[in-house]
Amino acid sequence: MHSLPHRVKNRYRLIIEQEFSNRLLLPSLLLLAYAFLWASQAFADPPPAYEGRRLFVSYCQLCHGPGGKGNGPLAREMGITPADLTTTVRSRSDTILRKIITGEGRQTITGRDRHNLLSENMPEWKDVFSDDQVTALIAYLRFLSTSKHGLMGDPEVGMRLYGKYCQVCHGEEGEGDGIMTRIMRMNPMDHTNPNETGRLDNRQIVTSILDGKGRYMPAWRDILSQQDAEGLVSYIRLLSQ
Repeated sequence: MHSLPHRVKNRYRLIIEQEFSNRLLLPSLLLLAYAFLWASQAFADPPPAYEGRRLFVSYCQLCHGPGGKGNGPLAREMGITPADLTTTVRSRSDTILRKIITGEGRQTITGRDRHNLLSENMPEWKDVFSDDQVTALIAYLRFLSTSKHGLMGDPEVGMRLYGKYCQVCHGEEGEGDGIMTRIMRMNPMDHTNPNETGRLDNRQIVTSILDGKGRYMPAWRDILSQQDAEGLVSYIRLLSQ
């Protein structure tokens, strides 16, 4: 469990005082704001695409490659050509992708196994992945095939830092509804909305994290490294999938 750094606490304390100085408020509300800044933060459940990436790294990228383009090292060694998931996934429904991954179900027209639609070398994962894991893996495949922005850092690092520093404003699920929005007039970015996050490239988000933006977004350069910020960007990308 973690608390906010002292410098950031002081900044928010001053903002809270300014916000509330000309308003009649119950003392308990102001005390709640102060108390929360020192409180430990709980971590939210990871988004499906985050879990899907972990599965992809462990089970899929050896053949399909880190970017899903079918150029993994094991595929080269075996002389096989896995599907380029950045293109083939786009035209298939979640139901079809589930059948391809698990190996269960057949085409209604040809009777051919769904599992073999992409490659006869594709393993059947029905005894390895749970239903929830297949759902998470599909979410990550959707990210690979649709996102304009790649993952520039380690989202596992990003998830840990997001829960420690970001969710107080952006919310546990990244929807911009953190507890600070209930006691201050602020509208943090909804990190689950690709229309908001997608208009910014990775470097722009890194700059906002390290140097701050606007009145309420603090600069984290003295607390987070460049690598930390890149991990946060990657986690934010997966939140919006």
